[in-house]
Amino acid sequence: MTNESEESSQTGETGGTTSVDEFRETLHSLRVWDSPLPAFDTSAAPTEPLALFREWFVAAAKAGQPEPHTMSLATVDGQGRPDVRMLMLHDADARGWHFASHATSAKGRQLAGQPEAALGFYWPAVARQVRIRGRVTACGPQESRADLAVRSRGALAAALTGRQSEVLGSVEELARVAQAAWERAGAEPDAPAPTWTRYVLDPAEVEFFQGDPSRRHVRLRYRRTAEGIWERELLWP
Repeated sequence: MTNESEESSQTGETGGTTSVDEFRETLHSLRVWDSPLPAFDTSAAPTEPLALFREWFVAAAKAGQPEPHTMSLATVDGQGRPDVRMLMLHDADARGWHFASHATSAKGRQLAGQPEAALGFYWPAVARQVRIRGRVTACGPQESRADLAVRSRGALAAALTGRQSEVLGSVEELARVAQAAWERAGAEPDAPAPTWTRYVLDPAEVEFFQGDPSRRHVRLRYRRTAEGIWERELLWP
């Protein structure tokens, strides 16, 4: 049996102001899904996943879920190592789920090398998750620039700043470049951002997860066949 200082030394947990005991006490005190939750009648689910996604998305927003359009994007690098980050959904239509980034960013380079990815939405306000897997296509310059045209000055400034995922020399350098980009975005609302790219994930598989307080979670998966038909199947929780 080891004490906390010994354990910290063994596991490399040093520094910081939060002790291991405080972290674990907080972690194990947390509870989820102990309040009434929405029902999910899978027999009434639509024949294709887009309609159900839109329904769940709107329901999450109406339930007070902050930023329901925030999602995780998982990709794979050239060595086969998975990578994941959070970003914003830009649209969901018959083509697929839309998002955007720089083609020169880590995610852009990974998608260029391996155009398969996964998206994940988690809406704890309603204990729902949506998981999507499929092939990603990069849109052309015109559609990618139009993506920026409908967004905020801050979004354009960030796109003009560029250099996403590169090593940053200092926070002062970031402040200087970001301020210049902000000023340019205000003066040139149509300023080009050549590497900014809109992407569309064409789903091959979409899973809808409804949490249950008694842990009898409901999982419905849509899988698209080679003929383009969506098949539905229930999964064990």
